[in-house]
Amino acid sequence: MKHAFRLFLLSGLLGVTAPALAQQKLKYPKQPAASEIYDAVAQPAVPVGGLEAYAQYLADKQQYPTEALQAGVQGTVTVTFVVEKTGSISNVAVAQPVNPALDAEAIRLIKGGPRWTPAQHRGGVVRQRVSVPISFQIPGETGATPAAGSPAPAGSAPTTQLVKPDSPARPVGGTEAFFEWIQQNQKYPALARQRKVQGRVMMEFVVDKDGSLTDIKPVKRLGSGLDEEAIRLIKAAPKWQPATYQGQPMRQKMVLPVVFTL
Repeated sequence: MKHAFRLFLLSGLLGVTAPALAQQKLKYPKQPAASEIYDAVAQPAVPVGGLEAYAQYLADKQQYPTEALQAGVQGTVTVTFVVEKTGSISNVAVAQPVNPALDAEAIRLIKGGPRWTPAQHRGGVVRQRVSVPISFQIPGETGATPAAGSPAPAGSAPTTQLVKPDSPARPVGGTEAFFEWIQQNQKYPALARQRKVQGRVMMEFVVDKDGSLTDIKPVKRLGSGLDEEAIRLIKAAPKWQPATYQGQPMRQKMVLPVVFTL
């Protein structure tokens, strides 16, 4: 009888436990579909190295398209893409276009960027759709003294006021004529020609109140003698028409590319 009772008790426990386990299993979330792309996840994808390093990459590697600079076009291009389970990216597309040249540069930046740590959701690695805004801004912040009639408070230290000019600095004869002059007077360095180096040297300079170009320096270099040639060209370039603020000439910082093509 004892054996029969034990068998009865055991079979009763099994009868109760099996349905309970079945109910417990139903509480687990379903595994994500292998090909599904998520917009919202428990743990989002992040660039390898972190968001700050990624933002620095975008800033350092951005090459402002010459045609966009010439046209004075700027804005923010929003690019969407999918971070795959491997950390690679796919399906790169422009969600918020600004200008064809800027859109293409934004796509180039995203495609050439570092790998990502993939997203995780429901206990597994998943594909995630990510949006990244890439800003293109022609440097136009200008150091200028306060306007006439607005003296600095008594006893205060001299300050620099950042203002946007009413009329920005422009090359005499127009931007197109300026870039034409650059191309006509360009002397391709022998070392760069030998190494087949070409591309854009981004040059920073200040257009002074008298239209002369000062504080000339490359901010994105190519090497092989191209940086030095770009400096020479800007130093020798014709004067510009200075920026004006409230009818008075003012200094303005500019960044423009000097393009070298074999």
